[in-house]
Amino acid sequence: MRAGGGLNLLMDETSRTVPKPQQKKPSYPISTGLRAYLKRYRRERELPVTYDRLRRFADSVPLDDAKGKATLWESVFYDALEMESLQEDLKRVYALIRVDGDLSVMKHLYIDRIDFCAFGNSTPFRIRIVNAYNDNPDYFYIKRGDSSRIYGLELEHLLSPNRLNYLTCGNTLVEEHIAGIPGNEFIDRWLGSPEISPIRLAKELVKFNERCFVRLLGDMRSYNFVVVLTPDFEGAQVRIRAMDFDQQSYEGRMNLYRPQFFKGNQPLALFCTKHLRLETAQQYQREEQVLMLQRAAIIEDRLSQLLGAMSADTISTLENIHELRASLAEHYGRPEYLRCESMGELLRENLESIRRNVAAMLPGKPQRLDGDAET
Repeated sequence: MRAGGGLNLLMDETSRTVPKPQQKKPSYPISTGLRAYLKRYRRERELPVTYDRLRRFADSVPLDDAKGKATLWESVFYDALEMESLQEDLKRVYALIRVDGDLSVMKHLYIDRIDFCAFGNSTPFRIRIVNAYNDNPDYFYIKRGDSSRIYGLELEHLLSPNRLNYLTCGNTLVEEHIAGIPGNEFIDRWLGSPEISPIRLAKELVKFNERCFVRLLGDMRSYNFVVVLTPDFEGAQVRIRAMDFDQQSYEGRMNLYRPQFFKGNQPLALFCTKHLRLETAQQYQREEQVLMLQRAAIIEDRLSQLLGAMSADTISTLENIHELRASLAEHYGRPEYLRCESMGELLRENLESIRRNVAAMLPGKPQRLDGDAET
């Protein structure tokens, strides 16, 4: 891999941006191989509420935010008889996500609102559920099932430091809410905060950029990820989490898998160039590569099954696959990419590339660890 690897945050490429994706990504149905994987690992379950059922709402009104500003969401309403049964069934769905279906600890919850968003690929419903004892709200989402998104969710669960709860049922996908400060709001309001260590933030930006690139998660614009701040005795710890997985392994342009190149993320890229030396950025990049390899080793059989299903699946166009494989072959200096005919095969080669790079820098093979802690 050339100097600096997949990370050019500290080079003159910070001034570059990539164009928007060439076209809207089509929805790919859940394949037989992916369905078998979901059933084996209990992601596929019988659900009392499906996406198609929620689409049969009777009316809607635009939804404003807390400041009275219009949003992309609208609150939807159903016939009275349907609404009564729907609320109980939605509580059952929430119980399946949170406590494996145990409704005995969910009796005090009620469905406060159902919102719908026609924007984006997944056109989701957002369910607001509230604790009647303390008015504490939570959210979950019901969306159209899409292979790309499900591969993205599962890869995030397996290869990132984050764990995700989601379920599928036919063409329905249920996701938990990913809490955090939306990236665009963080840039506007928090980027210069004295409460946040610049080095910790820059380190996490480098790691997030590398995770997205290696696992081919695209379109990480500032509104598609969140920043999670955890108070610590020496300032807040920072973690960046993807919250939109529609563009998993679809685009052909390599830089669409690197958040640093999106125009809205440029303040973050410049922040890294200000606070990190190139050598330090490369250290953090390598740390994340090693952590991904350790995670992959711990769940080797499960990851192999997922990539097997993904390699046999159609989640992009052949044109995009050939464009991306040529760029990755040049980037990593490995002609093996040119034999790949699917996005799953390209992702497998990415993991092999970082394994080889890490091994080349160590006197022995990377050690397999039983944890996921990092400093």
